[in-house]
Amino acid sequence: MTLEELFLKRQSTREFSDVPVTDAELEKICRLATLAPSAINGQPYMLYAVNGEKAKAFRKNIQINGANGWADTATAFIVIEQTAEISVTRGERTVSNAQFIGNDIGILAAYIALAAEDIGVQNCIVGLRDEAAIAEFLSLPAGTKFPLIIALGHAADGCPVRAKRRKPFESVYKLIK
Repeated sequence: MTLEELFLKRQSTREFSDVPVTDAELEKICRLATLAPSAINGQPYMLYAVNGEKAKAFRKNIQINGANGWADTATAFIVIEQTAEISVTRGERTVSNAQFIGNDIGILAAYIALAAEDIGVQNCIVGLRDEAAIAEFLSLPAGTKFPLIIALGHAADGCPVRAKRRKPFESVYKLIK
């Protein structure tokens, strides 16, 4: 599959089959995703792959006030924990990744989504979440940040690849010379 074909195929899937995502698939997705660039190579995250019976229990953490009912069909989740900022000294200058952590996690999520699709695992990036409940679920301290969750599974039979609806290219692109 070419990169363009991958971009056209990947979509937010919200209708999964009961075919489980394997632990090996989760590891491969996460391994590839950690190749994502990050400011000062800080990799300000920790990835938690939640699978099997634990995935079934995890679902409620993204189903707030009746939202994301479709997550009942997801068979796995990747939870992104935001870790502490870091600083490095380069010559006489100290550089921090603090202002870029949100960007880095967004890039990481895109790498996860594309790596998953590339190996035949569909996904949906989820922003709605109960961070306190997730911290408790993962036995992490209260106040731990989880900016994004990726729900994963194999698309249900008959789940079509939808045509991309985007703004006209000319409205989002301008060449400056």
